[in-house]
Amino acid sequence: MSLVTSKQMLLDAQAGGYAVGAFNVENMEMIKAVIRAAEETGSPVMLQTTPSTVSYEGLSTCVAMVAAEAKMASVPVCLHLDHGSSFELAVQAIREGYTSIMIDGSGRSFEDNIALTRKVVEAAHPNGLPVEAELGKVGGKEDDLSVETDSNTDPAQAAEFVERTGVDSLAVAIGTAHGFYSGVPVLDKERLSQIRQVVSIPLVLHGASGLSDEEVRECVARGICKVNFATELRSAYTDAMKKLLASQPDTFDPKKFGKAGMDAVTELVKNRMTVCGCCGRG
Repeated sequence: MSLVTSKQMLLDAQAGGYAVGAFNVENMEMIKAVIRAAEETGSPVMLQTTPSTVSYEGLSTCVAMVAAEAKMASVPVCLHLDHGSSFELAVQAIREGYTSIMIDGSGRSFEDNIALTRKVVEAAHPNGLPVEAELGKVGGKEDDLSVETDSNTDPAQAAEFVERTGVDSLAVAIGTAHGFYSGVPVLDKERLSQIRQVVSIPLVLHGASGLSDEEVRECVARGICKVNFATELRSAYTDAMKKLLASQPDTFDPKKFGKAGMDAVTELVKNRMTVCGCCGRG
């Protein structure tokens, strides 16, 4: 089927009490691996690219690869711009064929974040595309994104932010981090529940790589409708290829070690979809 937007996908998740898995992809192999996992579990799925991936692949190439695989898929597939860094990049993604847009103004002041987000919403909505924004700061380092100090989302500000921007989903900061965790994360799940009480739109959890299954499930139970996974996919993909090349050092066919990486990603994604509760919802 054709690429779909995340709008109804996330509203269905919110109504059904589950979350859609959103997986960052870097190349054709990872795209195929994630969609294969979605088909094998009957799950709706969001594939995401960061600005650094866009810089590496190109917007049009990302769209072409994901759209080609989505056309053959038996489940709904959405292509999402993750951590859109500017209004200009968001507009380019809209024009090229992305079906969901995130604008990340979390590093700006509250008022500047509202202004930037509203501007992207005004560009996306006439094209039928939903917008995700972030309020509060999810710490950590991943790709070109580096946040030295995190700050959790204020529930009252979240309600005002959603009202003034018209955004479709909101990424909240409750103690998760991008990249690998250096210790055991402590999530402010009560804060998440408070945000859920005052914000009606779907909520998004960033930095889920490394969280326990129980932590993810509880966040979903408290209102998270989209869960982002990136670091652990890259790690699984790379580790599987390293393992194959170490055991078969004479291998030079990219298809062989590429398949090893794909298989590892597929198994990981299937597990994460089970944890999110979205299996059979596609």
